[in-house]
Amino acid sequence: MYELELHQARSTELRRRAADERLAHEAVRAARREAAARRSQDEAESQPPSRRSRRFGFPRPA
Repeated sequence: MYELELHQARSTELRRRAADERLAHEAVRAARREAAARRSQDEAESQPPSRRSRRFGFPRPA
């Protein structure tokens, strides 16, 4: 009987640790997504809007 209770206690502890680890990984992923979104937004705001075309300025000779 003692071994069964010990096994159940270990199993419960492992499940709890796994759940905590999943939560921690999800928090890290969410923080990374937020930081990437903030970075891309900052980059977009820092660049002035360009009206010029990216093409070469002179026409090609025929």
